[in-house]
Amino acid sequence: MAAVVQCVRGALRPRLPLLSVALRTSPRLFCAATQQKNTGQNLEEDHSQSQNEQKVEPSSAEKLLAEEKAKLEEQLKEVTEKYKRALADAENVRQRSQKLVEEAKLYGIQSFCKDLLEVADILEKATESVPKEEIKDENPHLKSLYEGLVMTEMQIQKVFKKHGLLRLNPVGAKFDPYEHEALFHTAAEGQEPGTIALVSKIGYKLHGRTLRPALVGVVKDA
Repeated sequence: MAAVVQCVRGALRPRLPLLSVALRTSPRLFCAATQQKNTGQNLEEDHSQSQNEQKVEPSSAEKLLAEEKAKLEEQLKEVTEKYKRALADAENVRQRSQKLVEEAKLYGIQSFCKDLLEVADILEKATESVPKEEIKDENPHLKSLYEGLVMTEMQIQKVFKKHGLLRLNPVGAKFDPYEHEALFHTAAEGQEPGTIALVSKIGYKLHGRTLRPALVGVVKDA
């Protein structure tokens, strides 16, 4: 029995130094493993933190882009409104200019027409001054003169009408201050007050605009 124990001791004696070395070196290995584990955890935390930062950064960038987009949209809206207003102003200017040109074409002869009205008045007075009972074949010169005056008056009225100049002879019409000028008021039987009883001077309108008001006498209240 003693011999067996000695044999076992002899067999284990060479391995004891290895076990002692292993026991002495195991704390170091344990510390190194712990450090590697901690380092791995730190790396994972850093990696997750960097990922979180990357996730936060796009959100802030998106916020900046949204703000910039809103600013650009507002600027676009303002520019569009200014453009529309400019177009409206240009269209108004164009319409006013066109209207002025058209009025210049229509009423550019206004002064000339006023001067011709005096000629028409003289012709009218001349024809009215000729005694109708004297216009006979026995008086051919007076008859020819009268016919010539009548023809001239008719021709000048045709020319007036061609250029938009029309007579105003408002006997019996209602008084209109835009077309008539009242010289006096008179009583007239069978006529309503405010109507025109007498025309002292013929008026004229040029393209619907009163060029010369008719001089009239208005019926007054009884």
